[in-house]
This record gives sequence, structure tokens and C-alpha cells, in this order.
Amino acid sequence: MKTKNRVLLSIFVVVALFFFSSCATVQQVDDCTSGHTYGFLGGLWHGIIAPVSFIGSLVSDHIAVWAVNNNGGWYTFGFLIGVGGLGFGGSKASR
Repeated sequence: MKTKNRVLLSIFVVVALFFFSSCATVQQVDDCTSGHTYGFLGGLWHGIIAPVSFIGSLVSDHIAVWAVNNNGGWYTFGFLIGVGGLGFGGSKASR
């Protein structure tokens, strides 16, 4: 029974990675420096999808983890919360 659960979990993880990788897009750097500036919510979203973006960035040069055109501190703060860098998500995992 454990083997069947592991296989199902593995399939779910692979499907979820493909599903979430569609959210991780990148623009040309010149295009990023003018136009939409990402703030706190953009940083939060990019932090949430950072693990998928990182894996995608290893495979493709068209995927980035960090938005170039951001507003600085608030984007970084949102990104840290999104990846759990402030420790909000780690307390339950340690139990």
C-alpha cells in the first residue's frame, strides 16, 4: 500500500510542477526596466512560485526567479514571505 501511495504522490508532484511552471515567465531585460513595476503582491506571488521558477530556470533561459523591474524593499519583503523566509511556514514542518 505504501508503494502505491508513493507512486500517486510522485505523479501528483510532477503534474503540479508542470501546472505551476506555466506561471513562471520572464521578459527581456530592456522590456522589464520600463513598464509595469512589481510591488509587494508581485513579490509575494513570485516567492510562492519560486521553487518551480528555480527548477524551470535550470532548464530554460526564458524563466527567471526574480523580477528585474521591482520597487525595491516591498517587493523583497513580499518575496521573502512568499518563500517562507521569515519562518511562518517552517514551524509546522518541524513538528
